[in-house]
Amino acid sequence: MSPKHTPDSVLGMSWSIQKDRLLLTGAELDIFTMLTPSPLSAEEVTEKLEGNLRGVTIFLDALTAMGLLTKQGGRYQTEASAASLLSANEPGSVLPMVKHAAHLWQSWSRLTDIVRDKATREETEGAKRDMDSLKAFIGAMDAIGSRFAPKVVAAIEPGNAKAMIDVGGGCGTYTLAFIEAAPQIKATLFDLPPVIEMAREYVEKAGMLDRVTLVPGDFYKDELPSGHDLAFVSAIIHQNSLKQNLDLYQKIFRSLDSGGRIVIRDHVMDPDRTNPEDGAIFAVNMLVNTTGGGTWTYDEIHQGLTTAGFTRIKQLQFEGMFSLVEAFKP
Repeated sequence: MSPKHTPDSVLGMSWSIQKDRLLLTGAELDIFTMLTPSPLSAEEVTEKLEGNLRGVTIFLDALTAMGLLTKQGGRYQTEASAASLLSANEPGSVLPMVKHAAHLWQSWSRLTDIVRDKATREETEGAKRDMDSLKAFIGAMDAIGSRFAPKVVAAIEPGNAKAMIDVGGGCGTYTLAFIEAAPQIKATLFDLPPVIEMAREYVEKAGMLDRVTLVPGDFYKDELPSGHDLAFVSAIIHQNSLKQNLDLYQKIFRSLDSGGRIVIRDHVMDPDRTNPEDGAIFAVNMLVNTTGGGTWTYDEIHQGLTTAGFTRIKQLQFEGMFSLVEAFKP
């Protein structure tokens, strides 16, 4: 029987950071957008970046070797299929998500100190997001969510729900999917004030401002608006401690009418926390970016919902980050 790991496989993992870093730097410098319309020389790219010609040339050649750029006659251009994914001007671009990954690179670089308990509290919490990184994060969530939201909403089956609240709903990707799937629904989107202003642009562009109420607030500090029969909590509970989640469940309980339903979308871990693998690795992301977050087991989610007063708790879907757990207010 061949070993699970070999020198080549282990060294391959350790050296994979090189290609990762090249892609992330390309995204941060917006190289792929720059080189999509027409090819440019290294000198022209250097001038646009106000960079260093030697560094720019070596960097562009490496991206070309990876297949992300093409090079002909000393001029570079984004490869066609890469341009559709990495140019900021393409509708299917995943560039915001790649830029978000570049932001995470900084916090993941502190992992050794965090595990050894050598990081300060401020370092563990990470720097507060500036507006650019916040936009990258919200854009990343939309890039992911827009692909999966219709399927998630279909799995939830909103049925006859008339008033939903999207808690920490970001730019409204899921809110819009709900009201498109169920024409009778009117929605409340609740998030931090700067995020609500970003959401306003998305909702207005979709022509849905008459069906979506945008409410700025902080669910760690503020009560949620009341009068809802469906609450959606998407990719929120992993950033919280179990105590913070209990507080949030209690606020949602109070925001729902009798008979109302809460649906949580997030990783749901097996009892030993090593499966699914993506969830175990994502818990590290929470370790380096939050003071209490993690990925939680079904029993932990169930216990929190029960303590908050919910009943008829059930896992609807088992699909990594797109797992779903529902519960009802009696």
